Amino acid sequence: MDVELKNYMEDLVKDMLPTVLDKMDICKCDRCKMDILAYALNNLPPKYVVTRKGDIYTRLATMQGQFSADIIAAITSGATLVGSRPRHD
Repeated sequence: MDVELKNYMEDLVKDMLPTVLDKMDICKCDRCKMDILAYALNNLPPKYVVTRKGDIYTRLATMQGQFSADIIAAITSGATLVGSRPRHD
């Protein structure tokens, strides 16, 4: 049996990040997106599970609705912070 430890919250945030950022007027370079992702994940509870590979996307879809408001808030907060103080020129 091929199993892995996975933080579903990371996948949920990565999945929602482009949609939220598209509605904001901030830098969307790779550095800023990674900083926003790190901020959001540090402010959301991890959701670790042990799963079979390939099973992840089915569970991801079912969990997204449950956490979407919190994820959007964390991404927006991170984008506002990073947008006001980007760590690049």
